[in-house]
Amino acid sequence: MLVHIKDIIRESQEGGYAVGAFNVHNLESVLGVAQAAVRAKSPAIIQVSSGAIKYMGIKPITHIVSTVAKNIATFVPIALHLDHGKTFDAVFECIKSGFSSVHIDASYLPLDENISLTKSVVETAHRQGVWVQGEVGSMIGGHGKISGEIKNIPIAKLEDVVRFVKETGVDTIAAAIGTAHGVYDNEDILIDLLRDIKRKTKIPFVLHGGSGVNPDKIRAAIKEGVDIINIGSDIKIAFTSTLKKICAENPDETDPRNLLSPTIKAVEDAVVKQMELFGSAGRVNIDENMQT
Repeated sequence: MLVHIKDIIRESQEGGYAVGAFNVHNLESVLGVAQAAVRAKSPAIIQVSSGAIKYMGIKPITHIVSTVAKNIATFVPIALHLDHGKTFDAVFECIKSGFSSVHIDASYLPLDENISLTKSVVETAHRQGVWVQGEVGSMIGGHGKISGEIKNIPIAKLEDVVRFVKETGVDTIAAAIGTAHGVYDNEDILIDLLRDIKRKTKIPFVLHGGSGVNPDKIRAAIKEGVDIINIGSDIKIAFTSTLKKICAENPDETDPRNLLSPTIKAVEDAVVKQMELFGSAGRVNIDENMQT
């Protein structure tokens, strides 16, 4: 069932676990995430980037997610979120289309300009009851990239994050604390910085670049109050590695469904693994919901 992200976060904070925000790119990845949520009995955030919207179209992706949430994840809470919207227009399009949460990523701008753009998005989104995620400290790397070490991972300044949250009124905050988009050996989570940000901002924290991070670090971050963990690369890798394998094993196959169907299960398995790590698995009583 499609719900507002605030309902999912309220439950997770009461339960002391984190919720995964999973990037989707096509029908198969949407189905994989939804089936994982049902199998793991876990809430989930399905998120799309501006690139995914450009590829699929805003109306198709909105209808696909809402239909899948209604008919496949019928008794499991699913929220729809925009990941890394770079402009006011890109974010506004999602607000109009029924997203319950949007991410305005102006972290590439000077802090004053980041605050100004984010504040304007907050004012518009809140009139529609939509949550806004802001970002301080630009995330580097690339979804799906696997490459040893990555140099010069940015780290946000505590005072910048605190000022940003206070002046913009964002509902959730993403800040650079040692992770990167992609899978790299030297990714880290600066737990002390995370603890200080949570203590001084008192709003939900979103950890970007969750793929490839040491599981013990993830567990420690959740204990310190990480509420949402973004997963993109693990989904891309599960999907593409499976598709390549199936295509290589079946060079004469001409039915796309036979080639693509295994990717759904691959995404499902990757997502269930993360849900178990985040502590969100088993939090939804599907049997009880079916009786009401």
